Amino acid sequence: MLLLLGLVNQTASQNAEEFGFERGDIVQEWLWDDDVDDSIREKIEELTGEELVDEDYDSAVDGVILWWRDGDDEDALSDTIVDAYAVLGDDGPLWVLTPKPGRPGAPSSSTVQSAAKTAGMNAATPLTVSGDWNGIRLRAFGKGR
Repeated sequence: MLLLLGLVNQTASQNAEEFGFERGDIVQEWLWDDDVDDSIREKIEELTGEELVDEDYDSAVDGVILWWRDGDDEDALSDTIVDAYAVLGDDGPLWVLTPKPGRPGAPSSSTVQSAAKTAGMNAATPLTVSGDWNGIRLRAFGKGR
């Protein structure tokens, strides 16, 4: 019974399900660096059954994760969002992952929202995806939930 309760109480972030990716999805990863949370990457790969592909992948993808840190150029973030969205098939999930407030590289709360707006996207409320990283899902203007 305790095991069952433990499974029921697992958060979606422990299973990577809140990203909206599904088994067989090809997920493209942008701006990887050695500071990323490999557990997030592993959970996405476990969920999809596929390895993440990098920004040089030249076919349509089913989802995108984009690692973003403060100090990177906000205009470059807008450009990267546009580039990532261009290869995203069927309006799949596009996530910007940022260090949580108080962590090294944490951007101001308005940085991703401003860059998303410039790129023609809406930014959702940040979601905790690990101990050190938040995720912000972006959607094109006019797209539903």
